[in-house]
Amino acid sequence: MGAQLRVYKQKISSAQTTKKITKAMELIAASRIQKAMARVRASAPFARAVTRAVSAVATHSNVQHPLTTEREVIRRSAVVIFASDRGLAGAFNSQILREGLQLSELLKSQGKDVEYYLVGRKAVGYFQFRRMTAAGEWVGDTDTPHFNTAEQIAGALLDAYDRGGEDGGVDEIHLVYNKFVSMMTQSPESVRLLPLEVVEASEAEESSSQAVYPLYEFEPSPEVVLDALLPTYVQSRVFNALLQSSAAKHAATQKAMKSASDNADKLITDYTRLRNNARQAEITQQIAEIVGGADALASGK
Repeated sequence: MGAQLRVYKQKISSAQTTKKITKAMELIAASRIQKAMARVRASAPFARAVTRAVSAVATHSNVQHPLTTEREVIRRSAVVIFASDRGLAGAFNSQILREGLQLSELLKSQGKDVEYYLVGRKAVGYFQFRRMTAAGEWVGDTDTPHFNTAEQIAGALLDAYDRGGEDGGVDEIHLVYNKFVSMMTQSPESVRLLPLEVVEASEAEESSSQAVYPLYEFEPSPEVVLDALLPTYVQSRVFNALLQSSAAKHAATQKAMKSASDNADKLITDYTRLRNNARQAEITQQIAEIVGGADALASGK
């Protein structure tokens, strides 16, 4: 019985230690979510301004720019998968990898080759374990993304798109990332980044607004304006995907750590009950032995 009590005490101690760790990680993730959402909100005005500017040039000019014109034959597609550098986030990484691979299968069924661009150590490790090749990898900047990472990713994607599928590049680009919906929900999103499909306003805004947009004059020319705006637009979209993925990851971590803390509480309760039962059984056995010994002494006399 004594050995059994020691086992239960060790299990209770282990569960209590685990609970302290998961509770601390839950609180850290909760504080990081607020910072991540603040960054998402702070980046929104710039993204809207760039979108409006690109939309104005694309709508009010007759320029056939390579980034806004869909190619006749799409030979190769790029799929950019935004995962995380760390785990302990429930199904965060598995669901985004599954979404990316499902998109790839769909593209392959359409006769397109697929090139992968990976963000986050979890995605890189997944592809290395399965010996799948990737055209680009970026790790170490998923918890608090910096804009220079978005610039690097956007630069590699634009370079591949400029070369085209015939010259070893790509003809279209898709982003796959987890979007922060709420503290409990992170939804995988698949967005075609290039060729650009610029929409200035939502259908609700268009129906409610009857304003007449002015005529535009572009200096020095629409081509030069698009050449300057579109890379910035792509960078802002990539950076937004990084920020959304970061916020979603922290939310998934908080949810997973809360679930782990609740499970630790349940284990502590169960092991405490078992320890009490074992202690009571040991006490009962000791009393029975004392009574038995007393009876034996009495009968001996």
